[in-house]
Amino acid sequence: MASLPLPLPTIPSHSHLSLRRKLTGKPPHIPSRLTCNAENIEKTPQHPKLDRRNLLLNIGGLYGATNLMPASATPISSPDLSTCSQGTNLNTQQPLDVNCCPPFSDKIIDYKLPHTHHHHRRLRPAAHLVDKAYIAKYEKAIALMKALPDDDPRSFMQQANVHCAYCNLTYDQPGDESEKLQIHNCWHFFPWHRWYLYFYERILGKLIDDPTFAIPFWNWDNPDGMAIPAMFVKENSPLYDERRDQTHLPPTPADLLFSSTSKTDPNIIIPTNLTEMYGEMVRNVSNVEDFYGAKYVVGTAPDPGPGSVERGSHTALHAWVGDPRSPAGEDMGNFYSTARDPIFYSHHANVDRLWSVWRGLRGHRPKEFEDKDWLEASFVFYDENAQLVRVKVKDTLEDKEMGFSYQKVDLPWLEKRPKARWRRSKIASKAVGVSNVVFPVKLDKVVRVLVERPKRKKGKEEEEELLVIEGIEVDTAKFVRFEVFVNDEDDEPGEVRERAEYAGGYSQVPHKNSTKVRSKIRLGLRELLEDLDVEDDDKILVTLVPRAGGEDITIGGVKIIYA
Repeated sequence: MASLPLPLPTIPSHSHLSLRRKLTGKPPHIPSRLTCNAENIEKTPQHPKLDRRNLLLNIGGLYGATNLMPASATPISSPDLSTCSQGTNLNTQQPLDVNCCPPFSDKIIDYKLPHTHHHHRRLRPAAHLVDKAYIAKYEKAIALMKALPDDDPRSFMQQANVHCAYCNLTYDQPGDESEKLQIHNCWHFFPWHRWYLYFYERILGKLIDDPTFAIPFWNWDNPDGMAIPAMFVKENSPLYDERRDQTHLPPTPADLLFSSTSKTDPNIIIPTNLTEMYGEMVRNVSNVEDFYGAKYVVGTAPDPGPGSVERGSHTALHAWVGDPRSPAGEDMGNFYSTARDPIFYSHHANVDRLWSVWRGLRGHRPKEFEDKDWLEASFVFYDENAQLVRVKVKDTLEDKEMGFSYQKVDLPWLEKRPKARWRRSKIASKAVGVSNVVFPVKLDKVVRVLVERPKRKKGKEEEEELLVIEGIEVDTAKFVRFEVFVNDEDDEPGEVRERAEYAGGYSQVPHKNSTKVRSKIRLGLRELLEDLDVEDDDKILVTLVPRAGGEDITIGGVKIIYA
């Protein structure tokens, strides 16, 4: 086994930063200080056991892990807060004009989920169903959070900055300083956001002295809750944010396939939304990776591949709410500013709820990764007592174990399996004129390609057939969207996405920092091919349709695999 460099010793913070400069050649970042008099603080051992897998886990990101070389199959660990930088536009190499680094603390505890008495359990309600008393309590909690000092890690802006810091490449990736830390577009999307909401909710409850307080979820997957909840559009309310798209205020239902243009007719939006949710939650996600996102470990470049909800309805709602009058779609429409809008937390509460719903729909099938590189991954947050705590993915799997649950609401999208528009007999003649596509190809126009279906291997009949769109290269500073159709006859597939030919799409929330990333998506084909009655065909016709920013999208290839 190759020898590993020893971790930096636990020493006073200024000496730590000076030593970091000496060992790594990087200038120190000296963040603001937070006094923390918490009891039962665990100091990291100075001489942990040098085990390749456990090294980062045992010492955490705060204590000298940053100068290690990348290790194979090592889980992402909590970032070293001293490495947080203002961030850089990686295309221009110029610093960003925002700084979202958190207050610094050199004291950290490994968080243990508290035992929750039944009467202290938090029930997150549907936002469109709450009463006036609940709204008054929620407004009070947010007002108190906004009144906290700016350097308090529990304050509203500091909580918003948590998302900014983890999502705009401001941290070095612990264990591999050549890469930056990013929790989006990978398998950490759901667990990281669950922890984020967990502590945000507990902070609010502490401020109003109510341990049962729970944040509301924006029930945008149900027609009754698709419009922005009324509590968020009262101009004199602490829940209000003026930086929203003014054409998308109630009663307009949210567009879960939003691109660069907006539709407002509920008769078009609602059925399309329900079909989209069926695809994200049922049709395209037989394998856990296709729901959670691609594997992300030490040494992995950011954005290896988003899961179905993240790249679909989640991203659409960010762009749909964000204000087109703002320079970069602020607030909801850009990663750095999105959590400055109080509706962000209700939006993500629904995303989190869908994670719980999806796990409940799985039956006997796997509900999560068994990979230790996922389960043992860790992050840091400030809790309701302003203590810096280290948490792990493995503790997020059951919402009830974390002390909260969701109000039960109908799931109308479960009954929205789409129907085919075209018949298989026409496809062969239609495909004759498809030109040979040479990849990589810029998606500045509709691209059609005939894709061969490989033969299944013996004994692998139960593997899912997946359409893979790979080498998706985009500029992270821009909102982009493209959609995928199978065996669709239209030369220019239209806006009818509630049909079986629609396989899914890809979109991204813009970042403040601009850099090129390469990603991929996987779309389940089993149901789609059954619906089109083409299970025995040797090839399928795949159409890629740019909806927003196609000139900024490059596709590396299209193929079919079994997994």
